[in-house]
Order: sequence, then structure tokens, then C-alpha cells
Amino acid sequence: MALTFPNQSRFYDTTRRAIRFWGYDSAMEASFFVGEDALIRMQPDSRIDQAGFLRAFDLNRDLIHAAAIKGYGRGKKGSYDLIPADF
Repeated sequence: MALTFPNQSRFYDTTRRAIRFWGYDSAMEASFFVGEDALIRMQPDSRIDQAGFLRAFDLNRDLIHAAAIKGYGRGKKGSYDLIPADF
């Protein structure tokens, strides 16, 4: 089964300085994190605060999901960190 993203929820994790979101492979859930540096690379004109990072995520959701699918395909694990090189 392919990785899907039916849950559109995302939130800013202050500890990891990243946006967290979830993907699903059938009943299996995987957590993904997109760091601030990757978000700035995708959206260099965004504000450097929680609202700006959430907006950058929303504007680049398709690109982020594509990178998540690619990362997930490299090996299944509990969580995945997406870095600037993934974009």
C-alpha cells in the first residue's frame, strides 16, 4: 500500500524546531518532521516564527508530501526527518 496523508493536521514542535505531520501506510502511522532550515529553503520570504513556518508548510505541502514518500520508501522506521537536501 502507498503512503497517504489523509490527516491534514500539522503543528510546530518547538523542541525540534520543526513542523510535524503524519503519513499512513494502511493502518501504520509514520511521523515526519520538516525542520526550519528546510522550510526556509522552500519559502525564503517567510516569516521566521511559528506562523511563518506553518504557512511555508501549507504553501509547499505537495512538495513536502513527495519528499516524505521518497524518504519513507528508503526504509520503514518510526519517524522521519526531512532536511533541505530532500527538497
